[in-house]
Amino acid sequence: MSEHSPSRGDAEPEPRAAATTPCAGIGLDWGTSNLRAFLLGADGSVIAQRERPWGILALPAPASAGGFEQALHGIAEDWLASHPAAPLIACGMVGSAQGWREAPYVRCPATATDLAARVTEVRSAGGHWLRIVPGMVFDQPDELPDVMRGEETQVVGALDGDGPRGACCFVLPGTHAKWVLVREGRIESFTTAMTGELYAALVQHTILGRLMKRPAATNAGDAPRDGQHRPGTEAASRGDGWRRGLALARESRPGDLMRHLFTARSMHLAGRLPAAELADYLSGLLIGHELVSALAWLGDRAGPRVPLVLVGEAALAVRYRDGLADFGHTVPCLGNTAAAGLHRLLTLGNLR
Repeated sequence: MSEHSPSRGDAEPEPRAAATTPCAGIGLDWGTSNLRAFLLGADGSVIAQRERPWGILALPAPASAGGFEQALHGIAEDWLASHPAAPLIACGMVGSAQGWREAPYVRCPATATDLAARVTEVRSAGGHWLRIVPGMVFDQPDELPDVMRGEETQVVGALDGDGPRGACCFVLPGTHAKWVLVREGRIESFTTAMTGELYAALVQHTILGRLMKRPAATNAGDAPRDGQHRPGTEAASRGDGWRRGLALARESRPGDLMRHLFTARSMHLAGRLPAAELADYLSGLLIGHELVSALAWLGDRAGPRVPLVLVGEAALAVRYRDGLADFGHTVPCLGNTAAAGLHRLLTLGNLR
């Protein structure tokens, strides 16, 4: 067996609750570099969950050689055996043109019911039907288009249960951060900031990274969805540099980002910032510019009083929470809501 071959030997033990909680289905959050699986309880709880480095571009075998089937059975074979009638549902890049089966985009505005009605089905070699949640596209004639896959399911999960009502904007930090405007349960529009990917590119492939002394945690991607490093995941190491970068961005004028970027080098050469603070400084600068731009976008669409809600892992959301606080916004964080979204879509679609 090769080192990448799926096996059942590394399956995590399930909690005792698994023996008494009825299973509603198996949910998959399937991104570019990682695959996360959830055994979903009938009450919406997560009975068990697992993660493997088997995103659509990192399958255990080529797609043409059954790579998607191998990944599915490698992460959930024992669940499939224990719950043979459980429906399977997946969100994320697995539904892209490079995924297992393309799930066409649903246009904004759309509700969770609209998404559940437009799932795409694919049958594995083992005979299991997998329902793939469609992504979403915002495309109006007088505006720039935007797309997302996976985040729509997190928003659906955030709207479930005691989620916010009325108009609100969900902020999903990440490699490609999303700001999603929702009104009365309908995803109305959204915008994307390539903050995390830009940070990684600048640190790894430009002169800005040459002087940086970064903690080990900042060198590798610890992003669960797509494997890219995200500015804001190393909260414990954050120092004054981050606040200084954020403050500079907060006072910026249109177009200042291009001029500000080089200060991540010149501030050190001028003796104003130690090398150990440069990575944090660049992180604060980029997140700050994202906040300036996205808050202006939101204000133009919905006014200044629309509540904000952070959705995502706490380690990813902490800098956005702190940055938004500096901008005058107190923002709650709901954590990762993908499992809740997958469960709700199963229920709405009455999928069996």
